[in-house]
Amino acid sequence: MPRRCSFWGLVLVITSTLAAGCSSSAARRNPREPGVDATLNVGEKPADMPADRLAAAHAHFAAGYVHEMNEETEAALEEYYQSAMDDPGNEELILEVSHRFLQNKQAEKALDLLRRSAAQRDASATVLARLGAVYSQLGKNEQAVTTDRAAIKRDPGLLAGYQNLFLAYAQTKRDGEALKVLDEAAARPDVNAEFLLSLAELYGSFALQAPSLKDKINVRALSVLERAAKLKPTTPSMRLRLADGLNSLGQTSRASQVYLELLKEFPDQPLFRERLHAKLASIYLRGSDSPHATEQLEAILRDDPTNPQVYYYLGRIAYENQKPSDAVEYLRKAMLLNPDFREASFYLAAAQLAANQTSDALATLEKARQKFPGNFDLELWTGLAYSQQKAYPEALRHFTEAEVIAKATDPSRLNHEFYFQIGAACERTGDYDQAARHFEKSLELKPDWPEALNYLGYMWAERGTNLAQARQMLEKAVKAEPKNGAYLDSLGWVHFRLGQPEEALTLVLKAVELSAEPDPTEHDHLGDIYAALKQLNKAREAWAKSLSIEPNDAIRKKIETAGGSIK
Repeated sequence: MPRRCSFWGLVLVITSTLAAGCSSSAARRNPREPGVDATLNVGEKPADMPADRLAAAHAHFAAGYVHEMNEETEAALEEYYQSAMDDPGNEELILEVSHRFLQNKQAEKALDLLRRSAAQRDASATVLARLGAVYSQLGKNEQAVTTDRAAIKRDPGLLAGYQNLFLAYAQTKRDGEALKVLDEAAARPDVNAEFLLSLAELYGSFALQAPSLKDKINVRALSVLERAAKLKPTTPSMRLRLADGLNSLGQTSRASQVYLELLKEFPDQPLFRERLHAKLASIYLRGSDSPHATEQLEAILRDDPTNPQVYYYLGRIAYENQKPSDAVEYLRKAMLLNPDFREASFYLAAAQLAANQTSDALATLEKARQKFPGNFDLELWTGLAYSQQKAYPEALRHFTEAEVIAKATDPSRLNHEFYFQIGAACERTGDYDQAARHFEKSLELKPDWPEALNYLGYMWAERGTNLAQARQMLEKAVKAEPKNGAYLDSLGWVHFRLGQPEEALTLVLKAVELSAEPDPTEHDHLGDIYAALKQLNKAREAWAKSLSIEPNDAIRKKIETAGGSIK
């Protein structure tokens, strides 16, 4: 007859086994080693338990079950404790009751039970490993290490011993010894895929705790996963863990293959299917593979059409692929399904701005302000919206508020692009000194950023100040993007300001040639350069072209002054 009856069986079944003689001395687990370290106070194998003591153990157990049914947790635990103390050789009972005590934050009681069970001559490695874990939880690190070592000696194929010993070292910042324990487990030649997958997960968690060892740890984790893969695990859960491990180590192509195979093999399990689609979508999103990410996200929507997170990611993909109208539609759905979705509200405002729906963007941001006050993104996007409306003083007010919030909460948000936007707003209000300071701050954070080099250099050239420095900046911008028409025009203009119209003409003509669409400023500059070179017919022609693109009274006067007529 089996060694033990089911721990949580019905009382009727339990009481019936009393007569059947569910003996404490029946066959136990077969240990791989005859004993454990002397420090565990191991005794001799007890003789058969007296019938009255065994009966008492069963009686306590039955009483505990009754208390359990009546939701009297403390009373139930006390009865189970007495049952386990009366029958220390019943490891199934010991493990279950000790688990209950740990759940109820009564580790000392769990320790009493486990020490008594571990003192049995043939105590299993499982009991020793649990005892080691409790020692560690109670801060008794030396006892934990000794007991975990005993568990490993008793059964080298049981991962729990290695795991608990690893945790005992890791929790006391003994990273080198912790890594040696995992390597010791990895050296076992005769372990199964479950062992290897769990070991790889331990390596993974350790890499997060010990970033200085991350590269070394990840190499070993991958080696363990390779061994697990060679064993060809067959259960879906183990294959999923294998793929998750590969994914976490950057082996996204191999992970994707396993996820796709599981999708193909288990198409009729909605929750499992949705989980796989989500993992694939995450991989494709990280890899900027928009088509495949969209395919997986849309598959999730077929199973769960009210998932706001999926609409959010579809909106982000559309926004990043410069499809603002599609982005607005997706993000509106995300907000409809979850009105408190903060990130979606800011992306919706961004998409609305990209779609030139500035008033809608401001309305979206005003709603967000009611829910998420004092938020950097809220102030930033509000400032951008007012900039788009050319309401620059209002934009500056929100940019300044964003800067205050970021300095107090997350200074990393104040990047080169942020200071560029403030600089541009200052320049539009005519505060050129402040604009220059913000552009210079932007360039401190990203010295070779051509957009800031061009804006500041052109601003100085336009005002006729700092021309030598402006030329150096604009030369760097053109070197970075030699086919950018705007940058070539700016460089040409600074040469014009420096009294070098011939050099200016070459650069601005090239700018006109490379610009995708006719630009009024470039043709205006070209007219000024031709005028300086005494080529008035070409000057009037260039100014007329600028006027045809965009009306401008100042250019109209130039033509009239040069003796031309405006048609």
